[in-house]
Amino acid sequence: MLMTPSKINAFNMFKIPSAYLCGVRAKYIDHEKCIVTVKHRWINQNPFKSMYWVVQGMAAELSTGALVMAKIQESNLRISMLVASNNSTFIKKATGKITFVCKDGSLIDEAIKKAIETGEGQTFWMQSTGTNEEGIEVSTFNFEWSVKVKG
Repeated sequence: MLMTPSKINAFNMFKIPSAYLCGVRAKYIDHEKCIVTVKHRWINQNPFKSMYWVVQGMAAELSTGALVMAKIQESNLRISMLVASNNSTFIKKATGKITFVCKDGSLIDEAIKKAIETGEGQTFWMQSTGTNEEGIEVSTFNFEWSVKVKG
């Protein structure tokens, strides 16, 4: 089954309803890149009238995690995935429509290959950058993913 934005969004509606209710939506996915958007609204704002950092984190994580899910799905193996660590940097107030892009799909292939060969869990870092409608960077998130073949 091919991973598509509509399938990712349906998954979120049932499995991650807080992200769905806050407006996090997958817009594009291929083997290398995933694009996720979220619009600043009343439900996802902080007291300073910008997007709450957690909502940005949900969108950024989805842009990395959807790529990991797609690669696992392609492998036809039972592989677990988990965020082991993360960090973020906030550059500008997040208002309007924020677009998160992850272009690290190729990093997953090597980690899954090693996990299959060794039977041991593997970790790797992926980055997602959020920009506003003017193309100005508002935040950057880094996620350390862990993958392991289930026995």
